[in-house]
Amino acid sequence: MSDGTAPRGRFITLEGGEGAGKSTQAAALCAWLDGRGITAVRTREPGGAPGAEEIRQLLVTGEPGKWDAVTEALLMNAARRDHVVRTIRPALARGDWVICDRFSDSTLVYQGAAGGVPMAMLRTLIDTATEGTRPDLTLILDIDPSVGLGRADARVGAETRFERKGTAFHTKVTQGFRDLATADPGRCALIDGTQPVDAVTRDILAVVSDRLPLG
Repeated sequence: MSDGTAPRGRFITLEGGEGAGKSTQAAALCAWLDGRGITAVRTREPGGAPGAEEIRQLLVTGEPGKWDAVTEALLMNAARRDHVVRTIRPALARGDWVICDRFSDSTLVYQGAAGGVPMAMLRTLIDTATEGTRPDLTLILDIDPSVGLGRADARVGAETRFERKGTAFHTKVTQGFRDLATADPGRCALIDGTQPVDAVTRDILAVVSDRLPLG
């Protein structure tokens, strides 16, 4: 007998280096879910809630060296806390699915694997910010950093701070995401992001259909 409450929604994150195509694929996944009668909330990090969006501007604009990696991690998790409390948890409680462009794995990779902040410190910050809110599925779009940065260079706008951190940094980012996929295969799926957009979408939809029941 039902108690009348909505079932908890599903939480899917898309991860990967710059120019991997996460935003495009998040939109495609939301449209696909909508076609199956599933309400999906598309969001992003840093950002995704009013206060978090304000912090985003501190992080993604300006000179690459204006913050060190520890400061970045603190700001990221301050934004993440606002995002989790105001956007992600309410959506999941309604039974909606949440499709998020980046989440805590990006902190582990950008500030940890590439930035040098100890993983134990990052995990403590993440645990404090999220209080156990964790993705059901993480789709990692794998792409050579030179290709991804070339795509990112073609975008227009001021949010280029991380793109300008250099090839060596982004090579570490790429390897960091691959290492995460290897370490947690039950949650993470590595997708070849160098394929045509439609092929990437096809692979993503196949993984989602296989791992998360839609009914």
